[in-house]
Amino acid sequence: MAYVIVPRHERTQPLRIVPGYPQTPWRNPKQPLVRRPPTLSELTGPSEVAKRVKLLGGDIAGHGEAQAIGQLMHLKLRVVDEDGTPVGGTVVEIWQANGAGRYIHPNDDEHAPVDRNFYGAARLLTDERGLLELRTVKPGAYPVPTKDGWWRPPHIHFSIFGKVWLSRLVTQMYFPGEPLNGQDRILNAVPDTAARARLVARLVPPTGDPANALVFEHQIVLRGRKATPSQP
Repeated sequence: MAYVIVPRHERTQPLRIVPGYPQTPWRNPKQPLVRRPPTLSELTGPSEVAKRVKLLGGDIAGHGEAQAIGQLMHLKLRVVDEDGTPVGGTVVEIWQANGAGRYIHPNDDEHAPVDRNFYGAARLLTDERGLLELRTVKPGAYPVPTKDGWWRPPHIHFSIFGKVWLSRLVTQMYFPGEPLNGQDRILNAVPDTAARARLVARLVPPTGDPANALVFEHQIVLRGRKATPSQP
């Protein structure tokens, strides 16, 4: 099987080193990459990802006896290729902060309280339409632990798995109208305006099911000129 390495489009992908975000230098090499042909270890697996990992339910708005604190929301996420063809059977991992802006992780011991009814992670499979639906709460903003203390806007993380180890997209989804979007260093590390806009979800009118939730739609494009930018 031939495998084509697509050059990185610097305008539609984030800067490798984001100023003021100390984690990004750790994730990027200091020396130029050495090109070598991919071998079977890169071009095989993870076949049948859904059989190798445990899928989690599409409702994380209540991880306990009560509903999580925050704005209840219903997310409709669609995964397509560069031609707009739905990509069904794709495993998508999702994680986010709670309504106060705190992750359930031992490294997150910052300003916000833990919500005992909210876990904040899911793993779902897209259907034949490339669609998955998630019931959750809108995540809160939070300060980044740096000297100048800038804040991250509400966002949700996604990891989309392909059919080979080299095919994986890690990205984030932002919310429309958030005042912190305009100064977020990660979102604005994508130089192209249209590419940044593809990272922002769309608020749609509620359908009545669920009646008490904000409804957002978002599309992730895996390849091509209008591919969704990666986000660390």
